[in-house]
Amino acid sequence: MAALTLTVTAALALTGCGSGRMAALHANCQTKSLGWKVTVLKEVPHSPRREARLTAVNKGSQPCVFDGFPTFAVHVGKGPESDGKGQVRTMPIDLRRGGTVTTSLRYKDHAPGMAPADCLVSNDEATVGAPRDHHQKQIKVRDEKGKKARMNVCEATIWMSAPVQGTGG
Repeated sequence: MAALTLTVTAALALTGCGSGRMAALHANCQTKSLGWKVTVLKEVPHSPRREARLTAVNKGSQPCVFDGFPTFAVHVGKGPESDGKGQVRTMPIDLRRGGTVTTSLRYKDHAPGMAPADCLVSNDEATVGAPRDHHQKQIKVRDEKGKKARMNVCEATIWMSAPVQGTGG
């Protein structure tokens, strides 16, 4: 019985989505081959924190590996900036053509009685990049309805959850 359990566990580990074995078959995702979208979610009443989602779609001609945290930053010109930082370990995600990966973002927004200008940075654009790729891209910030939005970030760090693959991917 123990041998059967070990065999099944080993088989699942070798064939699982996002496994190192699958990742070795494809190149790392590149910023230019991904379509990017950042969506600021509705405010939670009486909360100083704000949530957003960063989504990437593989628009390349081949599958790729999304291995790590994406680059994410909001800045004002060459002035102050808030950078994305992951808190957990990530697993490589084998991203098929058309597949999506999403990272949740959490940051301190301006509090009631504060103006957005009182925050460290406020911008309607963010800088993004694929993990392990030094190229970056500017994208527009949108709300849940697809309208232009701003990220008012009052701390130097934007916390990121581990990237997760979209359903069906």
